[in-house]
Amino acid sequence: MKPFTLVYPTSSNPPTIGHADILRRAAEKFDCVYWVAAVNPFKSYLFPLAERMAMMLEYIEHYQLKNVVLDHHEGVMMRYAKSKGAAFLLRGLRNATDFQFEFDMASGNRGIEEKIETLCIFADPVLSCLSSAMVRELAVLGENFGRYVIPSVEKRIQDFFAANPSLLTKKLT
Repeated sequence: MKPFTLVYPTSSNPPTIGHADILRRAAEKFDCVYWVAAVNPFKSYLFPLAERMAMMLEYIEHYQLKNVVLDHHEGVMMRYAKSKGAAFLLRGLRNATDFQFEFDMASGNRGIEEKIETLCIFADPVLSCLSSAMVRELAVLGENFGRYVIPSVEKRIQDFFAANPSLLTKKLT
């Protein structure tokens, strides 16, 4: 029997407990989960790829997810999923806006690789309003954002801004 392999791509800028909740739930159901730091050349990221991946690794270690492989990819995620032998691509849904975006993306992805299915997991209702953008904004404003990330990631974000004070005045988009 072929193991059930899934790819979970995220921007994770920074990763939140919302991302981790989806990841943990997927890791319970699948033999292997690739958590992929997606690199979109049309997007700007506050945190560099290496920092995003370090934060993602903190979640994997925090939750002791032995069947999760951390990776990164720039390009078409369906091509990446195919290269890993994945049967599924995972997306998290918080709201109707996410649904429409992910539905459109899944439709396009079927044209690229119809053998790989897109699966969606709904966010825990308690986390449905949580976003990386909100965490970034709270961090830049000097507000408490610790309830939205694990403690080690909170420290990494604080250390990142301490080392890059000019980013505290950067427009967040």
